[in-house]
Amino acid sequence: MASNAEEKHVYRVQGFTCTNCAAIFEKNVKNLPGVQDAQVNFGAAKVTVFGEATVEELEKAGAFENLKIAPEKERAEVKKEPFWKAHGKVVISAVLLVVGYLLGRQLGEDHFFTAVVYAASILIGGYELFIRGIKNLVRLQFDMNTLMTVAILGAAAIGEWGEGATVVILFAISEVLERYSMEKARQSIRSLMDIAPKEALIRRGSKELMISVDDIQVGDIMIVKPGQKLAMDGVVVRGASTINQAAITGESVPVAKSVEDEVFAGTLNEEGLLEVKVTKRVEDTTISKIIHLVEEAQAERAPSQAFVDRFAKYYTPAIMILGLGIAVVPPLLLGGDWGEWIYRGLALLVVGCPCALVISTPVSIVTAIGNAAKNGVLIKGGIHLEEAGRLAAIAFDKTGTLTRGIPTVTEFITYGTQSENELLGIAAVIEKGSQHPLASAIIRKAEDENADLSPEIEEFHSITGKGVKAKVNGQLYYVGSPKLFSGLNQSGLPENIRTEIEGLQKQGKTVMVLGTDQQILALIAVADEVRDSSKNVMQQLHSLGIKKTIMLTGDNRATAEAIGSQLGVAEVKAELLPQDKLEFIKQLRREYDNVAMIGDGVNDAPALAASTVGIAMGGAGTDTALETADIALMADDLSKLPYTIRLSRKTLAIIKQNITFSLGIKLVALVLIVPGWLTLWLAIFADMGATLIVTLNSLRLLKVKGNLDK
Repeated sequence: MASNAEEKHVYRVQGFTCTNCAAIFEKNVKNLPGVQDAQVNFGAAKVTVFGEATVEELEKAGAFENLKIAPEKERAEVKKEPFWKAHGKVVISAVLLVVGYLLGRQLGEDHFFTAVVYAASILIGGYELFIRGIKNLVRLQFDMNTLMTVAILGAAAIGEWGEGATVVILFAISEVLERYSMEKARQSIRSLMDIAPKEALIRRGSKELMISVDDIQVGDIMIVKPGQKLAMDGVVVRGASTINQAAITGESVPVAKSVEDEVFAGTLNEEGLLEVKVTKRVEDTTISKIIHLVEEAQAERAPSQAFVDRFAKYYTPAIMILGLGIAVVPPLLLGGDWGEWIYRGLALLVVGCPCALVISTPVSIVTAIGNAAKNGVLIKGGIHLEEAGRLAAIAFDKTGTLTRGIPTVTEFITYGTQSENELLGIAAVIEKGSQHPLASAIIRKAEDENADLSPEIEEFHSITGKGVKAKVNGQLYYVGSPKLFSGLNQSGLPENIRTEIEGLQKQGKTVMVLGTDQQILALIAVADEVRDSSKNVMQQLHSLGIKKTIMLTGDNRATAEAIGSQLGVAEVKAELLPQDKLEFIKQLRREYDNVAMIGDGVNDAPALAASTVGIAMGGAGTDTALETADIALMADDLSKLPYTIRLSRKTLAIIKQNITFSLGIKLVALVLIVPGWLTLWLAIFADMGATLIVTLNSLRLLKVKGNLDK
């Protein structure tokens, strides 16, 4: 494959109906001069070409299916052709079929004029099909076009002109319906592309101009009026408003935004006038990344799709051989009538067409991934979609996932003669040099209480895993965990203070101690607020049959267990380092096989990578989450997790239904061939019906809602 980025070109394709056609197109493109490699993405209807090829050459490679090609960035306008122009041949063919039928009633089925009218119907309606089928037959490529061509020409050869013409009409109708239903499935992705406006009002100097998003630069000031959608990602520099972010995050409740808040392209400004400084080019916006990742997800074959593709590869030639056997063996060995057994062999070819089977999985995957994206869940491939439905255990990071990740000081208990305000100031100036996540809570508390933050600190040192120490006004102070002070004093912590600490920890609070090497001066209790949805999510997961929910945290055991019991988590693992989380995920996989890890996508990257499905929270704000996770919940909304599992299970169920139904129809047809009950037109009707039912069944996934409670 060519690795040179300059030689990679992506094009959109119009006209794909089946994965088999997509595979033939890919092969044809690879054979073009100047093309080193090509990859067709059937679900997203795209082709990536490594090398050089013109649009005309690509359309020639797709001429067998009348494919239309356009560069990816070019907004292809879908031209609506008049019905008579788009389907004129089929209409004329159908009229001739009816005329042939009426002539047959008057003059007889075997009459010359009847046969001529039926032959005209077959040629007009099936001309393009025959061209494709004969080309494939010469290349020994056995797809549905080959099967249909052999069946129709065979029917004509044995004098079954009327049945041959009926098969042509039904097959043409089947193709139209297939194309329509596949386009309907792709529409869920296409609708994402139309979310963000294509131009925006930009202020440059003293002028305000409407500019195409392609020409907007990073640093431009975008003016967004109430009721308008944002065209670009950026940061608010003036104004305040509420923004409906449903298009990106799936959240139905608008979010308040003011100066310095991040905003996304495709979201709706509801109330105030905003001025937004553009921070990303149009191709780098969050909505562009979502569209790109969703489209790429279509190209990843799900396990069930890979099985179906392998099966179809051997199945179609097997049907050809079986059809030939039925047509030839009974007349040769058992003295059967040639005309009758050839007819039965042709009927088998028609009903054996693997179209319903081949389309059963990709339509389901495309529909489900598109639906998930509209509900604020980014699933990065069919394989992850399927695995989410098989999960047996889910591990949660605590901070920022089950909790809001914004710790606050709940108690400040002093010992000795110094005032609370003075001690709070000392703790805050020391913690300003600390990287500990709880330091910000102490600093915020000191600022709220107007504590004195002017003293300079000296000799600041971090004590790994335990706390910090520094001199304030010449006195050495320590701020850290109770363990730090147990080590400083040989006799350990005084009994009354130890009891106080244990009581606070049992309430789910983290306790830090301020003191010198001689004396404890204050206890600082910090709590991270639990998300409102966390408890309900745990209940839903258990009701969905998830065998185990586990909370993994670096926090102390008492605090972790208090939060765990409050939320109803089955097991709590506390005081873990990142490598401990990784080892625990590996252990869970040995025990439960299918395990998800859900975190913020930044800190727990190793654990996310080691799980069967890595799920990141709040993907809209972090590029890391979009890159590292298999599934990203775009909003900070844990309730999307049960929805994702439900959608995945529904997809798995529908894929199984589709495969079973497709193969079941074939088996029934095989049984009907034995007594000769399967006619050619009934065979095509069964195949067309199976394809349509399978596709409509897949489209049911569009109805799975993000707030579904069942």
